[in-house]
Amino acid sequence: MTPWWHPAAMAARRPRLAVRTRVRAALDGWFADRDFLAVETPALQLSPGMEPHIHAFRTRYDPADPARPAQDLWLHTSPEFAMKKLLAAGLPRIVQFARVFRNGEATARHHPEFTMLEWYRADAGYADLVDDCVGLVRAAAASSGCDRFTFAGVACDPFAAWEVLTVADAFGRFAGIDLLATAPDPRAPDAALLRAAAAAAGLHTAADDSWEDLFFRIMLDRIEPHLGAGRPTVLTDYPVSLAALARPKPDDPRLAERFELYACGLELANAFGELTDPAVQRARFEADMDLKARLYGVRHPIDADFLAALALMPPSAGIALGFDRLVMLCAGAEDIRDVLWAPVAGI
Repeated sequence: MTPWWHPAAMAARRPRLAVRTRVRAALDGWFADRDFLAVETPALQLSPGMEPHIHAFRTRYDPADPARPAQDLWLHTSPEFAMKKLLAAGLPRIVQFARVFRNGEATARHHPEFTMLEWYRADAGYADLVDDCVGLVRAAAASSGCDRFTFAGVACDPFAAWEVLTVADAFGRFAGIDLLATAPDPRAPDAALLRAAAAAAGLHTAADDSWEDLFFRIMLDRIEPHLGAGRPTVLTDYPVSLAALARPKPDDPRLAERFELYACGLELANAFGELTDPAVQRARFEADMDLKARLYGVRHPIDADFLAALALMPPSAGIALGFDRLVMLCAGAEDIRDVLWAPVAGI
């Protein structure tokens, strides 16, 4: 196999890498025009993130001063915690193109080191982020001369009117399942109820499937392939049990202020109306780490400094968008490595 640095391999990739450069310049300008402050935060953190199913890289800091103890650190899976501390410090609009790290992820859509575009608005709601997404995705497409995305045989017009679809409506439309009926207690949804609904819809189930296992299986098998077909889809109003960092919706506490953005069946972004209650956030983190320990035998430390900062954070909305995936769509690439200047060695 020809290595990525071979001149012939680079020549084949150069047109798509040129698209990456143009898209990055366009988005830098888009955010600057809207008075976002571009920030940089450390990749080394006390806690990499609390998502139960995302695996982090662990490292160790050995001080030159022998009187200081060594310290375990992690490469962040998202710059979220540090950026929210900047919100607490009083910065109103911030954006970062961050290098982030996720262990075990290597597919045509995933890479263990990749670029996350993350931005936050103080005193804003998650609906404001939908408007941001429309503007910046169209700016990215225009900068690359692309008027239609195509991925895995699915086409999507980013300049068409975008679809806004609730998670509950998606489950009903594509799987014939009343999702909210399977969660009479929103914080502890009933696996048996969703198992029965999934089996009735012709999906494979197992006796030890959790509600969350079943949710994601249905999403992957029946729902995601339809999202962002023809036009981008904003999948919104997630069950509150699946949004540890998001506020509950004021008018429906079963749901959270969370949406995901899809184009051509490809997930591009994940957004929240941010939770700012430190006590509630700690309880959710502890529950997530209990789940991670049960499933994978690993716990990540909770960043107490982050919880302290939440008490000072204004009402805010934040979003993380996979920059490499957006470039893939703009460049017509089917593999994430085709839009990386230098993939991780050996992956």
